[in-house]
Amino acid sequence: MRILTEIPDEDIEKLDAIAAKGNKSRAATIRDAVTLYLVHNGDDRSWIDRGYGLWADREDIGDAVEYQRAMREDRRPYEDI
Repeated sequence: MRILTEIPDEDIEKLDAIAAKGNKSRAATIRDAVTLYLVHNGDDRSWIDRGYGLWADREDIGDAVEYQRAMREDRRPYEDI
């Protein structure tokens, strides 16, 4: 679908600079901007479901609670302060 909209000249200059940096057309850059806007301002939280449990099978990451307890073992008790 095509949309006709007015964009200030200053914004067009910035948009063209971003497009040139990314080696994209102005239209592609506007589509990317709209997508980012919708992701950040929409109610779509599917990214949470996609990321849930992503690191569950990782063995190189220890248990966070054990790590905290190990860090706290080095501290002096409050009674000694």
